[in-house]
This record gives sequence, C-alpha cells and structure tokens, in this order.
Amino acid sequence: MDSQGQAGPRVVWTVVESRIGPLLLAAGRDGLVNVVFHATDAVRDRAVERLASRLGTEPVEASGSPLLAEAIRQFESYFAGERRVFGLPLDWSLISGFNREVLRELASGVPYGTVVGYGELAGRVGQPGAAQAVGMAMGANPLPVVVPCHRVVENGGGIGGFGGGVETKRRLLALEGVLPEPLF
Repeated sequence: MDSQGQAGPRVVWTVVESRIGPLLLAAGRDGLVNVVFHATDAVRDRAVERLASRLGTEPVEASGSPLLAEAIRQFESYFAGERRVFGLPLDWSLISGFNREVLRELASGVPYGTVVGYGELAGRVGQPGAAQAVGMAMGANPLPVVVPCHRVVENGGGIGGFGGGVETKRRLLALEGVLPEPLF
C-alpha cells in the first residue's frame, strides 16, 4: 500500500515500438501522464528519472497494467491508420497554466488530418499575440501524439519545429494524410 492507501505503484511505464521509433508510455492512476519519443535505453532512463523527480514517486516498468495495455492498443491502432481519436484518460499533472490551456484546446479542437497555425491556436485561447508562447507550450507537451502538437504548423505554411524532430513530425502528418508519405 502506498501513502494514499492504494495498492500498486503510482506510476507505471513501458516502451513500445512504433512507425516513428520506440515510445515510452507512462501512466499514473489518473491516466496517461507522459509519452516520450526515441525511447532508447539512455532516453528512457532519463525520462524515468525526470518522472520520478517531478511526480515524487519511482515509476515502475509494468507493460501489463490495464491502462498501459489499452494505451498500447490505441497507439498500435493509430499507427495502423485505424484510429483517429485517442480515448485514454489523461493526467495533466506535468503541465500547468497557459501551456495546459493551449494543450487542452489543441487536444479538443484540432482533429485528425487537420493543422492549425501557432498564431491561430494562440487566438483560440484568448492570447492572439502569443504565437511564440504557443510554440513553447508545444515543446513542453508531455503527451505528444495523443495531444497532437504535430498538427501545429507555421502560419506561412512551414512545418515548424517539433520536440520529436522534424522528420517525426513529417511522418505523423503523412500518416494523417496532411503531407504525402516520404518517398524514401
């Protein structure tokens, strides 16, 4: 039993393979809390240490947890082109304030196969001059893919930056039909 009188670890994680490389998925009791791109051993270890520090509990590897098992199914379905909307509970505890407001708007208001400009997203949360701050919020997104920061692009038509790398962003946008599949 933990300090809250509940059995089992407070945060569990696993690494899954995907079309964009290994992803670390971490979940707490309230839902999926973190998705990390390029989860090689070194990246995974740093991500788990960061989670432990930020959440005050040691994450435990547990791919068999019901929430992670469902997350794995939904990610596999998304990457197979069969899922357009994730139906997972999300734990927003790693993000707050303006960043959380922007990411919640992104999650609910920018559907699969569409994109939005940084400035337009800023306007949607009542801060029309905050395009750069929206970019910072995208970089701080603890739940990429599920909270689709890859769908935020430059107003002039450029793809913009991406925490998982521009090539990963291109591949996600191609998967959703926004961009053509890369030739090689």
